[in-house]
Amino acid sequence: QVQLVESGGGLVQPGGSLRLSCAVSGFTLDYYAIGWFRQAPGKEREGVSCINNSDGSTNYQDSVKGRFTISRDNAKNTIYLQINSLKPEDTAVYYCAATFRGCFWSEYEYDYWGQGTQVTVSS
Repeated sequence: QVQLVESGGGLVQPGGSLRLSCAVSGFTLDYYAIGWFRQAPGKEREGVSCINNSDGSTNYQDSVKGRFTISRDNAKNTIYLQINSLKPEDTAVYYCAATFRGCFWSEYEYDYWGQGTQVTVSS
């Protein structure tokens, strides 16, 4: 059974940091690209970062470049998203998702999704 489970969200002050984790099971992480998406209240879900399965290359949306870092630990079947210099506009539910097609920004290219973890940035 394929599962992706996010963790690490929470309430943090502006300028703070969080590390989100995405633990996967039921499939071999080597063969899947993993994307991180987020959905803020009243907004569409958007992709923020992705790491490719083929070469480990990474992609970031312009709005998060320099603040977000995606990484993977295949031995632990876990993907991480380090988020620094958090801003109130980063408040959203963060999801990880898996696709064997390589990194895409469209959520429709992803086959498996986690349940999400809430990140709230507020003073």
